[in-house]
Amino acid sequence: MKNTARLTALLICILTICCSSAQADRDYLIADSNTRRLTWSELEKWDYESLGYIFNEIFARHGYVFNEGGQYDMWFSSHSWYHPNASDDNGKYVMPYVTQLEWDNYHLIKNVRAYYLSIGEPRHNPNKLCYANFPPSGNWTLTGFSPVSRKPSNLRLPVYSAPGKSSWRGANGKALVNTSGGVWAAGWENGFLLVFYETNSGGIRVGYVSRQDGAGQLGCDQSLRFSYVKASLQTSCQLTDDPLLLSSVITRLSAGAQVTYLSTMFTGRGDAWDYVETTAAGQTVRGFISSGLLDLSVDTEDAGFGFSG
Repeated sequence: MKNTARLTALLICILTICCSSAQADRDYLIADSNTRRLTWSELEKWDYESLGYIFNEIFARHGYVFNEGGQYDMWFSSHSWYHPNASDDNGKYVMPYVTQLEWDNYHLIKNVRAYYLSIGEPRHNPNKLCYANFPPSGNWTLTGFSPVSRKPSNLRLPVYSAPGKSSWRGANGKALVNTSGGVWAAGWENGFLLVFYETNSGGIRVGYVSRQDGAGQLGCDQSLRFSYVKASLQTSCQLTDDPLLLSSVITRLSAGAQVTYLSTMFTGRGDAWDYVETTAAGQTVRGFISSGLLDLSVDTEDAGFGFSG
């Protein structure tokens, strides 16, 4: 009789643990994305928008702090397992703890989303950005950038990937920004203003416009402050000038390649991108790689994106 009672108690305990575990799993979209390598076939069963929550779930596990009141903040705050880091310093208290497996899963999810966009079937169409909807908000934001305070209409400015007219230039060397559309700016470096704007392909481009060409009319007075830290890539990756929408490729960088780390920037979706300088086809080029791929030669705990003056 005693043995029966013990067995019954043990079964109740096991069932309770299993039920609690099952409930916890149901609180996640993919409960084991931190311990298992995901596959393309399982991810393509999710729609475009859901995949955004799935890759942010990776960072939320580590206490990533999302934009207050935004869609991800509201979603993850409703889950008992989510404990945002108290300092709001994602770069210090979150990103160093994201494992390589988690970064690999994150990149795969991003690639599936990019594929949806490339075939015109995102399953949740975020709509092509149009000038009437600029400046972008919510998901389509990038740290450090603000709408320019003033801009003349129909001013067409050449756009370079780095602050110099000999640097690499997108759109087959013809990249231009028309100030009749939306323009966001971050600050000045050596007579060049760092901006982003919508391209005709429906993405965005981050690049520099020259004061000599009329960029001084865009009403931004801040100066850029970057880290300029020598670093090497731990794995091969793609360099892009569009970390927000299409992730269009400038060039592919090999493992071990030497770059200059400038800053880490975050999008409104919560993903992190390292802004770096390197060369492509013999030209200086700046662009973005997914954060977490660099072997930094010095401690950059306090390095980052900023302004002066």
